[in-house]
Order: sequence, then structure tokens, then C-alpha cells
Amino acid sequence: MRQAFFSFLRLVLDALRDIFPIILVIGFFQIFIIGEPIPHLGEITRGLVMVVLGLALFIQGLETGLFPIGESMAGAFANKGSLFWLLAFAFALGFGTTIAEPALIAVADEAAQAAAITGHIEAGASSLSDYADGLRYTVALSVGLALVLGVLRILKGWPLPWFIIPGYLIVIVLTFFAPEEIIGIAYDSGGVTTSTVTVPLVTALGIGLATVIRGRNPMIDGFGLIAFASLTPIIFVLAYGMVG
Repeated sequence: MRQAFFSFLRLVLDALRDIFPIILVIGFFQIFIIGEPIPHLGEITRGLVMVVLGLALFIQGLETGLFPIGESMAGAFANKGSLFWLLAFAFALGFGTTIAEPALIAVADEAAQAAAITGHIEAGASSLSDYADGLRYTVALSVGLALVLGVLRILKGWPLPWFIIPGYLIVIVLTFFAPEEIIGIAYDSGGVTTSTVTVPLVTALGIGLATVIRGRNPMIDGFGLIAFASLTPIIFVLAYGMVG
């Protein structure tokens, strides 16, 4: 019990160290540049405490839960020898984690609000919900397919640049033809998919597969799935804007 307490205390201190630069920047500009006291200091302090504790708990959860289960399930499916179920697991993992990604939910809702303000969609609740859900499901589908492609790359030992370079060339070409109002959202969609929920499980999947498959190097083959998860949403959302 005592060891667990000190272990968690270390995580809390690490989390405080990680967010300290943010605190320093905000405090400096508020006090020395704006020249005013920090408003609602008590509420902000309570919020920072919650952030530190939440970050520490999240990191603990990654170490004890998400990483081990991702690696163990990837290894189990690989040892089972069923390509279909391994690819189905990869797709479901990518789709499910992306749908649950808080950053994507926030960006999709903001994109719907912006589209309503600029008159691209109606301002009703139904239209806002349909726009946000359409964006979320498009991104989730793209990440699911990205993990299928990434798993095939690990199984076959294909070099990562074979996919990344043509992928970004496709992004450049689509950017010239996509509606102007969807381009920024598409590029942001590639970033928000690589956040708190998706990254740990996707990384664990790649490392787990590369570890159990003979002839694969976890350092070379185990990483790269996040690159797929960042690239494919840009392509899919640009295409979604062109046909939507």
C-alpha cells in the first residue's frame, strides 16, 4: 500500500512538472503583459489540481490497463493465425477508439457550429448533430481502415515510406479540388485522432504485433500506425467535403 502511494505521488509530481510550463506562460502574460491579476484564481487553482490528478490517473491507467491489453490482444490474434479476425480487430479498435476520442467530439461540434454560423448548414439541432456525426463517422471509418492497412504492412514487412509519401501526395492533390471550407477541418481531423484514447491502444497494437511476429523489429515495424491514423482522416474528410 505504501509503495503504491509513493508510486502515485511520483506520477502526480511528474504531471505537475509537465503542466508547469503552461502555468508559467499563462501567469507571465497575465501579470506582466496584460498587467492584471488572474481572474477567478480559486476556480482556476481547483481546476489545475483536477488536471494534475486526472493526468496522473490517466498515465497510471495507460501503464496498467490500455498498453498491456492492447499488446496482449494483438499477440493473441497473431498467434491464433486468423488474418480475418486480426484485421477485424484492428478495424474495430481504430473505429471504436476514434468515435470515443474527446478531441474529435469537440472539433466536430465546433465545426458544426461554424458551418451553421456561415450558412453552410441550417442552425437547427438536427442539422448540427447530423453534420458533427457525419464528420466523426467519416474520421472513425478512415482510422479503422488505416489500422487495417497498417497491420498488413507489419505482417508483410512493407516499408512505411511506401504508404506515407503517396498518401501525402494524394492529400496535396485533393486539397486543390476540395471545398475551401472543409480543408482546415480535414487537416485538423488528422491531428485530433492522435490523442488520449487512440494513441495508447494503437501504439500497443503495433508493438504487440511486431513483438510476436517472427522477423519483425518492434522499433522499425511496431511504430508507424499513428502516422496512418493521422494521414487517412485528412484524405477521407477532404473527399467527404467534395461529395457531401
